[in-house]
Amino acid sequence: MKEALAMEYDTVKHCHYAGVPSFNLYPVTQDLTNADIAVMGVPFDAGVTNRPGARFGPRAIRNLSQLACCFYYPWDYKISEKAKIIDYGDVGIALGPKSTQTMLEETHKNAQKILNAGCKLLTLGGDHTIPYGMVRAASEKYGKLALIHFDSHQDSIPSVDGNVFHANFAYDLQEEGCIDPAHSVQVFIRTEMTKCGYNIFYAQDAVFMPMEDLAKRIKKIVGNMPVYITFDIDALDPSAAPGTGTPVVGGPTTAQIRKLLYNLRGVNAVAADLVEVLPAYDVNDITALAAATIAQDLMYILLKKA
Repeated sequence: MKEALAMEYDTVKHCHYAGVPSFNLYPVTQDLTNADIAVMGVPFDAGVTNRPGARFGPRAIRNLSQLACCFYYPWDYKISEKAKIIDYGDVGIALGPKSTQTMLEETHKNAQKILNAGCKLLTLGGDHTIPYGMVRAASEKYGKLALIHFDSHQDSIPSVDGNVFHANFAYDLQEEGCIDPAHSVQVFIRTEMTKCGYNIFYAQDAVFMPMEDLAKRIKKIVGNMPVYITFDIDALDPSAAPGTGTPVVGGPTTAQIRKLLYNLRGVNAVAADLVEVLPAYDVNDITALAAATIAQDLMYILLKKA
């Protein structure tokens, strides 16, 4: 009689309704000693142009992470066994007319602290105004960056007089010199905005490509440059992610996204973010579940360990 193969199973951890909801129950601390990855929340949504509510995104993603991250499929190892991961908590919290400026300053300062400690950074938004601080800090440490940008929108409208909102960062940060658009990609785009040199994979083509082939094309463009990954959950089709502020039909499924991310392993990713989750518009938590799952996939890409 064959001996049954037993898998270690932490019963308490898999009671997904229990425990303080940090990201996947990782310790909540700002002590970066020996940390490999820090998960930082930015509950900010003052930069939206349609539905508000992304300020509740970090909490929703953390809540569902306990369910999404209890297994490591399709990766071949458990990330918590090869990396020290912490939940850094939330930053950039402010009210009033200076809330955007405060958020930009606080995210920049904390991203600098995390990256300068030799730690990789995954940020949970919040709306798509939040990448400024993290991209600037990553560029200061690593030099000009390649951007891998998953979105239904290009977010490339020039800001005016320093007043930024969630459709500006891709234009502004390449103008500042933080991002090299010639070595950057925008993937699953299905709207029109200012073109400023990025390599664009429109959804009408990209969703019908084998994800392995799309990953190869992305890798060829970014090369060996340090990479910042930004993932707007509205890159997904609204059938897979209804809980977002500016949904656009015609996007990929979660299965396609996960296949693509898995095949992007090996890129020189230094930091990443995941934004625009709106729990109030979600259905049965499927958007938050997708976001938490994708967040863990991004951590595997950041870790770069076999």
